[in-house]
Amino acid sequence: MSAGITPAVTSGSVTIADLCARAAERFADRIAIRHKVDGEWRDVTFAELGRTVTEIGLGLIALGLQPGERVAILCDTRPEWAYADFAISSAGGVVVPVYPTNSAEECEWVVGNSESVLVVCENAEQVAKIVAVRERLPHLRGLVVIDPAGDVADAVGLDELRRRGASEDPEALRARTAAVGPDDPFTFIYTSGTTGPPKGCVLTHGNYRSVLDMVSRRGLFEDGDDLVYLFLPLAHAFALLIQLGAVDRGTAIAYWGGDAKAIIGELMEVKPTYLPSVPRIFEKLYTLAQQQMTPDELATIRTVGGRIRDLEIRGEAVPGELREQFAAVAPKAEFVRGLFGGRIREAVTGAAPIAREILEFFWGCGIPVLEGYGMTETSTVATSSRPEDHRFGSVGRPLEGVEVRIAPDGELLLRGANIFQGYYKNDDASFGAVEDGWLHTGDLGSVDEDGFVYITGRKKDIIITSGGKNLTPANLENDLKQTRWVSQAVMHGDRRPYPVMLITLDEEEIVPWATAQGIEDTSMAALAASPEVHALVQGVLDAANAKYAPVEQVKKFAILDHDLSQETGELTPTLKVKRNVVNEKYLPVLDALYDEG
Repeated sequence: MSAGITPAVTSGSVTIADLCARAAERFADRIAIRHKVDGEWRDVTFAELGRTVTEIGLGLIALGLQPGERVAILCDTRPEWAYADFAISSAGGVVVPVYPTNSAEECEWVVGNSESVLVVCENAEQVAKIVAVRERLPHLRGLVVIDPAGDVADAVGLDELRRRGASEDPEALRARTAAVGPDDPFTFIYTSGTTGPPKGCVLTHGNYRSVLDMVSRRGLFEDGDDLVYLFLPLAHAFALLIQLGAVDRGTAIAYWGGDAKAIIGELMEVKPTYLPSVPRIFEKLYTLAQQQMTPDELATIRTVGGRIRDLEIRGEAVPGELREQFAAVAPKAEFVRGLFGGRIREAVTGAAPIAREILEFFWGCGIPVLEGYGMTETSTVATSSRPEDHRFGSVGRPLEGVEVRIAPDGELLLRGANIFQGYYKNDDASFGAVEDGWLHTGDLGSVDEDGFVYITGRKKDIIITSGGKNLTPANLENDLKQTRWVSQAVMHGDRRPYPVMLITLDEEEIVPWATAQGIEDTSMAALAASPEVHALVQGVLDAANAKYAPVEQVKKFAILDHDLSQETGELTPTLKVKRNVVNEKYLPVLDALYDEG
């Protein structure tokens, strides 16, 4: 626990099943939820949240849900996801999140493998996915729909389910909640892994209650007017933990309006103090900042601003000459803070690596964007950084109650009360194996003398060239992605003589650049083949290559005429590249780079 942080006031829950009811009682009049209705932000108190969850929970019991049965949620991040999640748990059910971007076949796998008996769908589009595969889901008994407009087959509306529950005896729900114990499953979260079909991680109430205790001791949220802005998919463990942690601490959540292009605008409207995100969003914000600054201004913010922030966080005096050096770029730093709403106390990036330079830049602006580390298998998190206790390049120290060890082959091993109970109907003996309580993470790492953990790569992502050189692709890839022109960079070179790279362009940035250069055809296909664009990217690659030994340098690259996407299966829902998919799909392009000699 950091200096100045007093023991947190929490809901006092024992399981996730009783979390919402206890929070509703303890934080009754506080704002729990902010969400947009007809373009305006509306507030929901904790008391109102508790009442809604109780009525839906009773509705689920009336619908026939039995303790231990699984209920899937196929819905984007919005308040109704939380209502359904807490209602299922309080009724003794097990929550099975499903990404709303999944295809019908992907939904079939998760709903079928988990043997879910109900699916809570967001709208007619999501209902249609389940209807398309329903004959292959023998355990499925019914559908619930949040927005019932359109063809929703025989789905029960969520409001109707709530009305049914309002007429039931609340004691029935209280009895169900009280019967849930720490060893009972809370959720099956299916990993959106970069290889193979998703595996259902079985996570208990005790697993997640232990993590809530860990992050509470770490000081995740503060009393007062803390506000979380949440746009990450709640089917991912990262967003789920933030939601649970906020409710446990009586902290308000502002749920995004559903439009990715409106995220920055909404940040400026709601002015959050806490922002969980994935690297791609911070990379886009960094690109936006780059447009407003010269390289020297960017460097001054990183170095001089960073030194000032370091001194301030330690409570030390800032020399006048540093203040004077920073004065010229202070308005630019203020502009960047404004993009986040102006009140950010802490932002957290997770799910994938991020370039150190980006973190240093935001730090110099007075915006702590910090890394943590965890997996679905660790109930989301295992290590954490704090503004007053961090090292850039590190994912922080282990949370209290988590042990870290490095195996002889460099693999990071973890042990603690947050470690999952295995994969549902899938005993995997390799990645994710738990031996003597130690989880084999599949990540390569190190721990310094002060206990800071560093992730150096993925065991499965390591590229071994035909000359036997081991390469970690994420480092050079991040260097390329820092530039405003590049959207994605994927290194390839396993069992090849040297590494090459696939590049995708950021259309929002490259088209204005091309226009300014007098290039007439600014279609993405034309720009991908443009000599001017190739020269631009080559310059960026040359600068990045200069940081590495010759054997590690990327020798050639190809520019795709489109970006990678979730819809084509090339990215996970948290925007991580699925290397195996990309390597297989673009093998002819990669082969051509080597055939050129």
